[in-house]
Amino acid sequence: MLYELVNFSDQLGALNVFRYITFRTGGAIMTALFIVFMFGPGLIRLLKVRQGKGQPIREDGPKHHIVEKQGTPTMGGLMILMGVTVSSLLWANWANPYLWIVLGVTLSFGVIGFYDDYLKVTRRSSSGSSGRVRFALEIFIAGLATYAIMGLGKAPFASSLAIPFFKDTLIYLGPFYLLLGVIVIAGAGNAVNLTDGLDGLAIVPVMIAAATFGLIAYLSGNAVFAKYLQIHFVPGTGELAIVCGALLGAGLGFLWFNAPPAMIFMGDTGSLALGGALGSIAVATKHELVLAVVGGLFVLETVSVIVQVASYKLTGKRVFRMAPLHHHFEQKGWQESTIVVRFWIISVVLALIGLATLKLR
Repeated sequence: MLYELVNFSDQLGALNVFRYITFRTGGAIMTALFIVFMFGPGLIRLLKVRQGKGQPIREDGPKHHIVEKQGTPTMGGLMILMGVTVSSLLWANWANPYLWIVLGVTLSFGVIGFYDDYLKVTRRSSSGSSGRVRFALEIFIAGLATYAIMGLGKAPFASSLAIPFFKDTLIYLGPFYLLLGVIVIAGAGNAVNLTDGLDGLAIVPVMIAAATFGLIAYLSGNAVFAKYLQIHFVPGTGELAIVCGALLGAGLGFLWFNAPPAMIFMGDTGSLALGGALGSIAVATKHELVLAVVGGLFVLETVSVIVQVASYKLTGKRVFRMAPLHHHFEQKGWQESTIVVRFWIISVVLALIGLATLKLR
């Protein structure tokens, strides 16, 4: 919206600043942060009244959670989505199709998560909507988004997988790229959802990943920088840096209320939406494999669940004391704050490794 002020830069030269993605990204960060700070307290009060006892706590989870986290409201992802959506629409160029694709995935996944949270709260159960139906909807939305992204690029690049550390290596997947995109987007959504189990655990790695992909989007969408770094130039994706900035700002605002002891949980409303956003940005910028590195913490959490379930069904034995991985360390006696901060450190290291792929080619 504010991007349109560029059209009046001939009359007022100062308006030319709205042409720059870096300026608008900074504006998106501050706007999203301001929105969450402004409306967060009121939303928390409203959700407390509406939800009564708050989010139902898993009975098969760590026992101390039932005592410590009982009564905390969920659906805090609503404040994140509010900040991201308003800020992105305010600062981004509406003519950019990537903006609408990423926001479409983010809000659609948010709706799925909201319905799941709603059922949990109203039924007073840790089980929400049907897992199969939910996953089918995620696949459908991810498929549409990937198809749209493929349509924006040129063949065969649009249907190819870029390999990190190799400047010219592309693996042509053809129609199978659609499957890859679905796996990345839907997988990222569910991976963040699995990680969201402790106060502040998921939101900081999401912010780290958003900041990283904000830089990647800016560089990938800039022909000069892309050529210098020998990464693939994807016209138009630079605008996604603004969405990443909005994710970062909204995440910072949410962390204010989600820091231990949490006043509110993001719930599936937030975790599915944030993961879907990161996944769709990775597909758009052709950095799908880099997301697996930058979001390596989410991958570890997901793999721990897969390994635990597979091991128990095949052998009757558990590999971890409890899954996802953060609960394993809780069962070993680690303090919640220790787990959270150490996982944040891991996320920072993985983000640095992911950024290294931009130059080591």
